[in-house]
Amino acid sequence: MAIEAVKEYFAQYGIADRIMELDDSSATVELAAQALGCEPCRIAKTLSFMAGGKPVLIVTAGDAKIDNAKYKAKFGAKAKMLTPDEAEELIGHAVGGVCPFGIKAGVDVYLDESLKRFKTVFPACGSSNSAIELTIEELEKYSGCSSWIDVCKNWQEME
Repeated sequence: MAIEAVKEYFAQYGIADRIMELDDSSATVELAAQALGCEPCRIAKTLSFMAGGKPVLIVTAGDAKIDNAKYKAKFGAKAKMLTPDEAEELIGHAVGGVCPFGIKAGVDVYLDESLKRFKTVFPACGSSNSAIELTIEELEKYSGCSSWIDVCKNWQEME
């Protein structure tokens, strides 16, 4: 089970006990915000794409949407999300629990600028009813991100 991989991953940093396993589903931004009692924008959603022939993860704020023009400028191709089967096979987590922790080797992780306006955010932890609260610095450290990118829209007006 993917949440076990995430627990194992966080155990090496001594923070596995910070993972919250929720009674309610956190499979969507709205459900996660409701289950955690926070604003939807503070849910760090992890989107999976195929870019340059390899899987990539982009972690964005819950209120941000991928801007196709910005995405194409960054990755040189149209944004194409992985199917649920591809996500599970290539990333190691099922849709609803995709996160940048405990993932398969060879997956690049990017953090979108839309996250930088928060002190803490809530990414999933490999299942559709899990989350962890991390500072932006912790998210950057534990996600093993390749870089910060700007590929989203619709969040600047929300500040």
